[in-house]
Order: sequence, then structure tokens, then C-alpha cells
Amino acid sequence: MDAIEAILSRRSIRRYTPQAVSEQLIKELLEAAMSAPSAGNEQPWHFVVIKERGILDEIPKYHPYSQMVREASVAILVCCDLRLDRCDGMWVQDCSAATENLLIAVQAKGLGAVWLGVHPREERVTGLRKLLGIPEHVVPFSLIPIGYPAEHMPRANRYDGSRVHDNRW
Repeated sequence: MDAIEAILSRRSIRRYTPQAVSEQLIKELLEAAMSAPSAGNEQPWHFVVIKERGILDEIPKYHPYSQMVREASVAILVCCDLRLDRCDGMWVQDCSAATENLLIAVQAKGLGAVWLGVHPREERVTGLRKLLGIPEHVVPFSLIPIGYPAEHMPRANRYDGSRVHDNRW
């Protein structure tokens, strides 16, 4: 699948088959995430790959919109190490870019995923920190459940010309 098709056909998938995602595919997804641009090329991200069923099943206790992790074969938590953020808070954009790269790679590989926001919801940040043993200087940013899709979401045309302004507002 080419890049434009992966972007335009990407949808939030919340139902997954039991088929496991291979270690090789997980590595490719992480390579894509780590290829994202970052302010000052600081790359402040860390990734927690969660495959253990017991941990995946615990996540909904800390994130109210994460029931689908119970079907996912893997979830990736995108985090920021604040010690690596030397560009005054640009880490949110950096981790957003890494998350989007991850989602596009998921689509290109025939998998399904959904972006679950963690930061800035303090109860989610604190809960996932506790569950996963994440140090205080690391902020859980987004959680991405991943699996082989058990649902199909049709491509949506989201282009809206009324949101485009030439030269001036």
C-alpha cells in the first residue's frame, strides 16, 4: 500500500481477531514511529510494548475508553522522557508525530489500531505509570491497541475545502 492510500484509508479499529502480531511486524511499526520528526531532532520518546494478556486486561481500570485492549494482541504505549525534552514542551508534538507514524504503518501492514489519549488526563497518566512501573520523569502520552482487524471501516472522504484558506484567512 502506498503512503497516500495508507493515510486516506486509515480508520480507528476497535475490534480484533485473536491472531498475534509478529515480533517482526512490531519492530517495523516501532521503526516507523521512531522515524517521526521531532523538535531539535531530540526524539524524546520511549515505547512500552505490552503483550502480556494480564496487563492488557488491567488497562481499562485506568483508561475508561480502552475496552478494546482486551481483544488486541499487543498495545504500544508512546511515552516522553522529560529529561530529553530540551525544546520547551515540544514533546507533545514529537510524540503526536510518532503516534501518527505508528498508525499509518499499522494501516500499511494490514493491521488495525486506535489512538487512545492518555496525556493530559492525570488519572490515566498516573494509573498507567503505576501499572507499568513507569518512572516519574516519563509521561505516558498515547496508547495504541493493535491487532488484525475484526471489523472493516470504509474509507471516509474528510476533505473539506471550506477549511482551506489561500494566502490569508
